[in-house]
Order: sequence, then C-alpha cells, then structure tokens
Amino acid sequence: MLVYLRLFKESFSFALNALRNNKLRTFLSLLGVTVGVFSIIAVLAAVDSLDQSIKGQLEGIDKNTMYLTRVSFGPTDVPVWKRESFPQTDYDDFEFVKKNVANVEACAYAVMAKPETIKYQDKTLSNVNITPVSNEVYEIDNLKIHKGRFYNERESNIGSPVVVLGYDLAENLFENEEPIGKVVRIYGRKLTVVGVLGKFGGINMDSPDEKGFVPVNFVRRFMNTASKSVLSLIIIKPETGVDVNAFENVLREKFRNYRGLKPEDIDNFFILKLSGQIEFINAIIGFLNTVGWIISGFSLLVGGFGIANIMFVSVKERTNLIGIQKSLGAKNKFILFQFLFESIILAVIGGLVGLFLVWICVLIGNTLVEDFEFILSFGNIVLALSLSTIIGLISGIIPAISASRLDPVEAIRTGM
Repeated sequence: MLVYLRLFKESFSFALNALRNNKLRTFLSLLGVTVGVFSIIAVLAAVDSLDQSIKGQLEGIDKNTMYLTRVSFGPTDVPVWKRESFPQTDYDDFEFVKKNVANVEACAYAVMAKPETIKYQDKTLSNVNITPVSNEVYEIDNLKIHKGRFYNERESNIGSPVVVLGYDLAENLFENEEPIGKVVRIYGRKLTVVGVLGKFGGINMDSPDEKGFVPVNFVRRFMNTASKSVLSLIIIKPETGVDVNAFENVLREKFRNYRGLKPEDIDNFFILKLSGQIEFINAIIGFLNTVGWIISGFSLLVGGFGIANIMFVSVKERTNLIGIQKSLGAKNKFILFQFLFESIILAVIGGLVGLFLVWICVLIGNTLVEDFEFILSFGNIVLALSLSTIIGLISGIIPAISASRLDPVEAIRTGM
C-alpha cells in the first residue's frame, strides 16, 4: 500500500513540475475546459435559479387549483376557429359554480383586462396591471397583507370603490407617504386604498408586487366583462383531501349541463389545473437544461481535444526523459500515472477557474438584480469538479498509455 501511495505522490509531483515548466501550454489547455465548465454550470445555475424563483412564487398556492375559462393556456387539440366561438366565462357562470358545485373551498371570479393608468395627486403611473377580482382570490392565491387589509365579501359583492395595491406599486406611487386611506384614480374613477400587499419578489411578470386588485363588481358597472375583448376566468380551489380527478369530472359535467351541451358536443370551455401548468413549466425547465448541456457540451469537447493534443505533444517532447526513467527502473504504472495526473490536474484547475467565474457572475447578478436570487448549488459544484476530472481522465488516458508503453532504448534514441 505504501508503495502505491509513493507512486501516486511521485507521479503527482512530476505532473506539477511539467505544468509549471510549460506555463503558456498549461494556460491554453486550461482555457478550453474553463469555457466548457463555465458554460454548463452557468446555464444550470441560471435554470436552477429560475426554477427556484417560480416554485417560490407558487409556494403556498394549492397545486389542485383549477381555472375555468374559454381559452387554453397550453397546447390543445381544439382548433382555433372552434375556440374563437366559445362563449365568455361570465359572472353568472361564477355564481352557478359557487352555488352548485360541491366540495369547493373557495371560488373567485377575475377579469384580465388591458393595463390601466393610476393617478395620485400629480403622480401618474401608466401600464399598471389592475385585476378586477372577487375577494376570494386573497385566500386562493395565499396573498399576504403588509398594511391595511384586503377588501371583504360585502365590498366585493356591492362593488365598493376600493383598491389593494402591490408592494412595489404602492412604493412607486406614494413613496414615503402612508397609502392607507388615500384616494387614487383608476379607470377615471376615484378609489380608496384599503390595503398594501406584502413583498412577493421574483421575476414573474404577473407578480402581485406591480399589480392592483379591485372588486370585480365595481368594474362590471362600466365595463362589459362578458365581451370577448377581455379574458375572464373562474378560479376554483377544491377542499383538501378531495379526489381531484373526480372533482374535475363533476365540475365538467355540471357546467356542461348548465350550458345545455349535448353528449356529442365538445366542451366549450377549458378546465385548467395549476398542477398541469407546473408540469408544463418543469418541461420547459428540463428543455432549457438539455439545450444548455448540448451547447456547452461542444465547448467541453473542444476543451477535451485541446488537453489530449497538448498531452500528445508533451509525450513527444519528453520521450527521451521517459526512456531514461524507464532505464533507471521506472515502472509502466509510474509513467502512466505521471501523464494521467498531468491531464487530470489540467482539467480540474480549468474546472475550478470556470466554477470561480460562475460564482463571480452569481455575486454580480445578486448585486445588480433585485427581487431575484441567483444560486450556485452544491450539486452544480460537485458536477463541475466531476466533469473536469472525467474530461481529464478521458483526454489523458490514450497519451498516458502510449507513453507508458514506450521501449526505453527506442525512447532514448528517438529523443536524442
């Protein structure tokens, strides 16, 4: 055992000396692996960060939440011309579902209209996402209140002129002023701010931080929410423990009967599950990871070829030295490990440099980008070092074997 440890130590020492004596060659060899490892780990870190941000935003929301609407948010077999003929999901539909479908914990009605302008005194903000929605959305979306409160059921039903602002929207509109009780203008009408949501964070373009929530019945007084120019949907949260598939089948059957559809007619609505959207997001994340691996794999391949090429040159240059070492009693294993270690050390150092560059980018990203956390996971660190070691092993194995098999006499003669 001690003999093998000594062999490893001496081989390692020879490899380090060879790298120190050929600094330019070492640098060029490192470059390919550094770029390859940086590319892969940077892509994986970015995708992991995006995945964590999305999952963090969905945390607390029941994954069984369903959306009943006339459009599909994902791929569907229903032709476009048929989807265009589907009737709007209106407030009467919402009341029917709320009153006639069993095992519903919460049910909300929302309208996704065009962005609006919000004014407070001489301050005006344009292109603000104002969502008319019934009060139940507070429970379904697990919203948190920072100041004030969310509008209650009575205010929602009678359409009181009140508004709840997202954290960032309130900050931009009121700055250092107390927002609760202030009157703002939206839709050209006066509304009283009754609450400000807690900070949500993330990079979701539909983040509550930049949104305002108003009672949908307030908007129904002057907006035709039954028009197809706006998107409306019924948000349904089943009771905990309910068989989701059975619940969806009951919901579909009751709503078909309500709309008078015949058995041979297709559904003129869609029931979309949040869990299905999460699966769709996971598929996109997986696709991004795959594309990242493919693109970055070419960089690693180039880096591996670069190391292999340098190792062949190194063997050629040191043929005479190899012959002398073998003539003095050096075993084939010693020569093999000497070049193999040199290749692995090159690759691992390149991987460490690439990893360091990713870490620097993560630090810079977290400094410059607010409300989004870039992460470099321990798994990605291990992956980077493992990839580097494997690349070094594969790139150096053939040159190392060829060096270990050299005949000492021929090696000395060739190197003279």
